[in-house]
Amino acid sequence: MSTEANKAVVRRYAEQVWNGGDLTAVEEFIAPDYVRHDPGLPMEVRGPDGVRAVISAYRNALPDLHLTADDLLAEGDRVVARWDVRGTHQGDLMGIPPSGRAVEITAIEIFRLDGGKIVEQWVAVDNLGLMRQIGALETA
Repeated sequence: MSTEANKAVVRRYAEQVWNGGDLTAVEEFIAPDYVRHDPGLPMEVRGPDGVRAVISAYRNALPDLHLTADDLLAEGDRVVARWDVRGTHQGDLMGIPPSGRAVEITAIEIFRLDGGKIVEQWVAVDNLGLMRQIGALETA
């Protein structure tokens, strides 16, 4: 697939699945052998079921979660996305009770695609900023 086609897959995945909460569409975007490399998560994420679990956890904690692509860059089979992530902490987030606070953080992700599906993903999220904004950590 072309780099533009790969960028379109990542853009549609963010819009339909993350922003829209359409977990039935995960298989359309995620390969069965998908692996997510995310040091900020306490669990391994593999395949469509793993992706659904991650999205469910974040959308339960931040029901109005919204990703906006600030940058989408592609070369070969890779797409790099820099996201502006916004939401309101209204549910449990990894054991942290709801604070009702609005959050805005940045995430940078690298997606590797094959045949129009995401097969691998590397994730760097501003988890420190998130924890500070929801009141789980004191600000300096």
